Amino acid sequence: MRTLAGPGSRVYFTNLSKTSAQTLQSKFASFENTGDSEKQAEVSCRTLGILEIIKQEFHGSLGKVCLLDPKAEKELSPEDGDGRFQWFLFGGILGDDPPRDRTSELRVLGIPSRHLGSVQMTTDTALGVTKRVVHDKVPLDKIEYIDFPNITFNRKESVEMPFRYMVEESTREPLLPPGMRKLLHEDLNKSFDF
Repeated sequence: MRTLAGPGSRVYFTNLSKTSAQTLQSKFASFENTGDSEKQAEVSCRTLGILEIIKQEFHGSLGKVCLLDPKAEKELSPEDGDGRFQWFLFGGILGDDPPRDRTSELRVLGIPSRHLGSVQMTTDTALGVTKRVVHDKVPLDKIEYIDFPNITFNRKESVEMPFRYMVEESTREPLLPPGMRKLLHEDLNKSFDF
């Protein structure tokens, strides 16, 4: 997510337990000396919920926040990058299949919202798509996607992902976070004891 957001941006992970916030912040700090940190967004791991952070940052004003909501009436457009929004709010970890509409808790507060199309995306993909639209000024329908890709590991092992992904231009494969392919393969090889 930090790479997709890019330098000059900030990614907040919110509503974390104290232990999770410390662990995640420590993990991010361990990558700071790898040389990639100047290509990534700043990061903040917070125990506060998003509404508390909005109170602190914007004195409670929700108008500068854009909620990415699959049920929003308006589609995200390059014009939304004109400065009207200072924050874009995403939910979930990788998205739920099927979606549980946890966004409804924020929708009722009247936060301005936009949608990214009709197909569920992972949170990191939604962040990458939002950056392409509002920062790079690429209309939503001009971004290349792969819907429900089949990730193949070998002749006998593959997994279908129930989400939309951006296309990695150099490989023409779904743009997955670093380590995701390995994690998916390891998950296939886990067994359950009953």
